[in-house]
Amino acid sequence: MNHWFLHQVSIASCMLLLIGCADKQVSSGNDQDAFVDSLLSTLSIEDKVGEMTQLTLGAIAIGEPYDLQEPQHLDSVKVQNALVKYRVGSILNCGNHEHAPEKWHEFITGIQTAAAAKSSGIPVLYGVDAIHGPTYTENGVLGPQQIGLGATWDVEIARLAAKNTAEQVHAVGIHWNFSPVLDLARDPRWPRFWETFGEDPYLVSAMGTAMVDGYQNSGVPFAATLKHFFGYGFSLSGKDRTPAWIPERQLREYFLPPFKAAIDAGAMSIMVNSGEINGVPVHSSKALLTDLLRDELGFEGLLVTDWEDVKYLFTRHMVAEDYKEATKMAIDAGIDMAMVPLDLEFTQSLLELVQEGSISEERINQSVRRILMMKKKLGLFETKGFPPSLAAYPGKENYAGAAANAALESLTLLKNDSPEGQPVLPISGAGKLFVSGPTSNSLNALNGGWTGTWQGTDTAFNTKGQPTMVEAMQMRFGSERVKHMDLGMEFTGDEIQRVVRSIQRQQPSHIVLGLGEMPYTEIVGNIDDIALFENQKDLVRAVHALGIPVVGVFIEGRPRAFDDIEPLLDAIVMAYIPGDYGADAIAQVLDGSHNPSGRLPFTWPRHTSAHLTYDHKHTERIHSDFSMIGFNPQYPFGFGLSYSPVEFSGLKTDRSDYGMDDVIEITVNLTNGGNRSTNELVAVFSQDKVASITPSVDRLRHFQRVTIGAGETKAVTAKIAVAELGFINRDNVYAVEPGAFGIRVGNQVVDVAVTMKNK
Repeated sequence: MNHWFLHQVSIASCMLLLIGCADKQVSSGNDQDAFVDSLLSTLSIEDKVGEMTQLTLGAIAIGEPYDLQEPQHLDSVKVQNALVKYRVGSILNCGNHEHAPEKWHEFITGIQTAAAAKSSGIPVLYGVDAIHGPTYTENGVLGPQQIGLGATWDVEIARLAAKNTAEQVHAVGIHWNFSPVLDLARDPRWPRFWETFGEDPYLVSAMGTAMVDGYQNSGVPFAATLKHFFGYGFSLSGKDRTPAWIPERQLREYFLPPFKAAIDAGAMSIMVNSGEINGVPVHSSKALLTDLLRDELGFEGLLVTDWEDVKYLFTRHMVAEDYKEATKMAIDAGIDMAMVPLDLEFTQSLLELVQEGSISEERINQSVRRILMMKKKLGLFETKGFPPSLAAYPGKENYAGAAANAALESLTLLKNDSPEGQPVLPISGAGKLFVSGPTSNSLNALNGGWTGTWQGTDTAFNTKGQPTMVEAMQMRFGSERVKHMDLGMEFTGDEIQRVVRSIQRQQPSHIVLGLGEMPYTEIVGNIDDIALFENQKDLVRAVHALGIPVVGVFIEGRPRAFDDIEPLLDAIVMAYIPGDYGADAIAQVLDGSHNPSGRLPFTWPRHTSAHLTYDHKHTERIHSDFSMIGFNPQYPFGFGLSYSPVEFSGLKTDRSDYGMDDVIEITVNLTNGGNRSTNELVAVFSQDKVASITPSVDRLRHFQRVTIGAGETKAVTAKIAVAELGFINRDNVYAVEPGAFGIRVGNQVVDVAVTMKNK
């Protein structure tokens, strides 16, 4: 292998010199378009088809893709075949698990060296799922998963999280990230709920565009990917990659706006929805991928499939007879690059289709031009794709503070009763604390899927030195004070009784239970029931019976229904999937070092079959007794408590009547009734009183975070353009209709009128 590598380096040196000269010549007098057009004109059909192919790292490493030899190394024969013979233009992910920066440098250097030896010498574009930090780099700084970022309601936190990820991932030689997810979390059964920013299109748009900006304007050449275009998270069954039935009006009203906003923000690539919409697999839909995405939205970047989704057109969706027909279907629909990812059948099928005239070379040129343009924008022709020096690899100290702050700002206090006249939280006094529950001593639970491995369940790849919840509590409260009993996910009634007996011996002042889920993603996380696990509810019942205050800390990526045991918990903290620094954030909320400020980015259902979102229709509120109380969630969208109660008052607008081109200026007073500073969410909603399409009860139109000192009253101003009060009408186009609207902030509502005439 060493002999092969040295031989390739020698060939590569010549190729790099040639490309370098050509690149310098083009850069000196022409723009990126001229460079790409010039290079494209020199490529063979084989070169072009190879550029449209993406393989996983496991396909070119020693061993079988899902059973690689350890320690992992590139397989020289596979590399030669894929990158030189078949001219494969892109590689992705990690070969089953994370790697040290040194190993990443070895992989990227070997891959780019081989790429330089192919006839075109075009560098490989490497992509990775680094969705909450450098998830496949050993000991990288891992922050909250997207649902936790959504709970911060803070675009600057999202922007910084993306920027820090870009810097760390780029440092190992990777320029392309499969993030952010712009799907909506409107069904808690869906196993990728936690990969989103929440249920509302405005919130997702704001947070998503901030992350795109953070990734692509980080100071290093780096590309974001919008996932998964579109309607992916709203399948009828709630299960991953299953059929969705979504009318065009609903698609345009809810699911399209985040993608449009991020496209307008300059996102360089998009990944396609793996499912089907209205009976048509999205990977085969020219109406969605070309007519809508390209022609209407004006997207000019790279469109990549998801994992094996060309193949699935004939093995799962059954709309093609074989790989060749599936390939033609996907290319005709508009995809640029296939995440194949295990073999070269796509490459061979596409080559045959072009050679026989079933797909024109002009169509291939469209996609290859986009791929080359992205490589050019990322500077791959200048660096040849080789990674930066390891000496420049950034230290964790550059990023730990931001990840820790994001975790802190995401934590959401949902309940804080005062059984003895004083709130349970923050924990006061010097009594012992007893900690148990299945997520209380798990770093895997804190980080979730796409961490170290695809599912994030292998403890061997936990970040070294990071504490679990109980360990963080022992550091904050003292190890002698905090007692603990481990429970796995499948604990039994006998184990619950052992917990009870231990509590009775210890006589703690408080019981803290880590509840929720272990990591999962995609199909592995499919469920039939959103209820909290029965053994966890039995645990709550058993410890509640002891008469000691019980704090429930939910570490989970989606809301599990627990209405039957909610009254048995005296305080509840939703931690989401907060990352490596989440345990200390939880401990800081429990001991009062941090005043919780997170707010739910979704509606928490009270019942297992009640999945209504906050922006439901009026008829969905009708109860069986015909009263309008049918919408009764456990906790509403945007809900969250703090240790400093804030009162909203005095909501007003600058006037009562507005024209179509006007801007509504809103002012509301916030009073902090507590004895400590707090960070409050100001969310502005509109209520369309009468419309030609049945209006939602509420629609989010603006949000901002405001810091208010102890005892302070602060006037907060927000602006909403009247043009933002529209909806998709009966003709499936966006329109603002004149009429009466309510503007709501907290419990305050003021009415305004919109007329056709400008004021």
